[in-house]
Amino acid sequence: MLLRKYLIDLLLWALAAPLALILRVGVSGEHYWLHFVVYASGGVLLKAALISYYRLHRQAWGRSGTRDLYILTRAVGICTLVLLAACFLLTPVLFVPRSLPIIEGVLALLLLGGVRLGTRAFNERGRRPTPSGSSKVLIVGAGEAGVMIAREMLRHPEAGLVPVGFLDDRIDKRRNTFVGLPVLGVVDQLVDVAGTVQADEVLIAVPSASGQFVRKVVDLARAVNLRHRIIPGVFEILSGRVDISQIRNVNVEDLLRREPVNLDTDSIAGYLRDRVVLVTGAGGSIGSEIVRQIVRFAPKKVILFGRGENSIFSIQQELQREWPEIHCVPLIGDVRDRTRLRAVFQAHRPAVVFHAAAHKHVPLMEGSPTEAVLNNVLGTRNIAEFCLEFGVPRLVNVSTDKAVNPTSVMGATKRVAEMLISSVAQRTQPQQAFVSVRFGNVLGSRGSVVPTFMAQIRAGGPVTVTHPEMERYFMTIPEAARLVLQAGGLAQNGNVYVLNMGEAVKIADLAHDVIRLSGAQDIDVVFTGIRPGEKMFEELLTSAENTQATAHSEIFIAELERVDRQSLESQVDLLIQHAVAGRPDDVRAGLRYLIPESKLSSL
Repeated sequence: MLLRKYLIDLLLWALAAPLALILRVGVSGEHYWLHFVVYASGGVLLKAALISYYRLHRQAWGRSGTRDLYILTRAVGICTLVLLAACFLLTPVLFVPRSLPIIEGVLALLLLGGVRLGTRAFNERGRRPTPSGSSKVLIVGAGEAGVMIAREMLRHPEAGLVPVGFLDDRIDKRRNTFVGLPVLGVVDQLVDVAGTVQADEVLIAVPSASGQFVRKVVDLARAVNLRHRIIPGVFEILSGRVDISQIRNVNVEDLLRREPVNLDTDSIAGYLRDRVVLVTGAGGSIGSEIVRQIVRFAPKKVILFGRGENSIFSIQQELQREWPEIHCVPLIGDVRDRTRLRAVFQAHRPAVVFHAAAHKHVPLMEGSPTEAVLNNVLGTRNIAEFCLEFGVPRLVNVSTDKAVNPTSVMGATKRVAEMLISSVAQRTQPQQAFVSVRFGNVLGSRGSVVPTFMAQIRAGGPVTVTHPEMERYFMTIPEAARLVLQAGGLAQNGNVYVLNMGEAVKIADLAHDVIRLSGAQDIDVVFTGIRPGEKMFEELLTSAENTQATAHSEIFIAELERVDRQSLESQVDLLIQHAVAGRPDDVRAGLRYLIPESKLSSL
């Protein structure tokens, strides 16, 4: 197939030369023909080389776009300039009209571009019959993604999706047509337009749409009992292509997502590219997503460190499958084990460490406060001290909004972990930066509310919520991981970075959204009461903290209260001793002493 396309391109391009000569001098210009043979022979060799160099024969003619035509124009332009120069420089030897290469170039573009556009037009006519029972699709969004998905539907009628038109709020799109389909109105007219065109479903094709926009479209579609689906968000479409296989049902993350965050990829790549990166808790929800984001910046090596062998094995297999060029080293170990950590730091000498290993479940840690201290406090101190000892340039500690005015053991231990990072940062060298990043709940992480709600729905209900007024901040896993990497790029030593979490969401509203999106019927929401350690409302700052802006609009600096380093270290030593000895009451007392604003209950 490639050889055939190569020969067709070469034949058409070669044909442009005699056609150009005929147009220029007619068929009676015999005195030119001998010289023309020399001109055309040299031109064929040049054209064959350019087709191969620019890989023109590898272009998918049925999907040719502006990028393909740009590359074609470059190749033809270079050929035209070379031949034009030859006509001027070799006039005694090469006696042909000097305008010939220009005419030939225009004809070559028409011939080569025409075969591509003609093939694409032929494919998009959809000669195969549309299957019976096909679904008429009203597309919300007439932008690049919407037009691309409409073109895919027209190209593949066997998928059973027939686009009938677009809805778009942009004034410049109104009354226009794209791929032969009209823009039928604005989004607010969805109900009327869907009835007029007898649409069977609505497809949201706006990758940058906010959660508020998605919710609006879903509510309008529900009002007339239309199926509603969506294409992925902007960060999920990494290849730049949108096709039918990416269409999926609307999920709760779509209803809550915010405008896409613009990342400063240069600053991220600057500290990750060609570096050895260690991720603790690499098998967890946040840790594994941090790994997925890191590999996009071409690190020298990624060390996957964690306790759970199954989860570490899973992310290792994913990297080998999706990023085989990345050198990843899976290591089983515990951040509480100093001997194991020392061996890892000595063997691999990481330049960047993301510390995501932690116990995070609030109710569970209320019953196991000693384990929370050993993992979240002792583990963090070990990581920070080894980063200091081995001269690691950058340490990013993953924290939580539950560390603010903590009412739970988990939140209190994460607050102490922040304090330890800031304390150890006081002893770093000028080239080092140790920071913490604080954010709220992460949608879809293991044990979080959405998977719990889904499991309850599959079991037939009810869905349990602790209190009708309880609110939380939410982020998606990819969004959280990207902003952690971005905060690492800012990296001013000792800072605690607070991520912009948007608006808080009522858990009860979230539960009703999950029930509606799942299509379940007669599932009740039952309120069970606030559990030990839980807050009604989460905060991102303590009453004593202020924020400073950073170079990134979605990240702020929390101004922590300065603590005496020696006093903190002695109190942390005592806290860890209580935890090792298995004294939960003393652990709680130690946490309350370290964090006076905390509201921890006694056992």
